[in-house]
Order: sequence, then structure tokens, then C-alpha cells
Amino acid sequence: MNKISAYIRDSYKEMGEKVTWPNWEQLQQSTMIVLVATLFITAIVGVMDFGINGVLKFVYSLFK
Repeated sequence: MNKISAYIRDSYKEMGEKVTWPNWEQLQQSTMIVLVATLFITAIVGVMDFGINGVLKFVYSLFK
């Protein structure tokens, strides 16, 4: 039980003193980067899905 309480105490100390938290501008910049990357990857996956859908429809139409 002593080890668990020491772990929790050390974790709390590390989060409060040793971790450098981003300021508001850094947080906004990081959020925008993640948002743009998410939209970009979503668009790529959507285009790939649309393309594969068209190819599969063509292949299936050959076997009707």
C-alpha cells in the first residue's frame, strides 16, 4: 500500500511541477493542426471510398 500512495504522490507532483503545459496560443495552434489534419485524412479516405465503390460496381456489372 505504501508503494501505491508513493506512486500517486509522485505522479501528482510531476503533473504540477515538472510538466510544462501549453499556453492558450499553443493550444489553439495545436488544435487547428489536428483539425486540418483530420479533415485532410477524412477527405482522402472519402475519395478512396468513392473510387473503390465505382471500381467494384464496374466489376460486379461485368458478372451480371
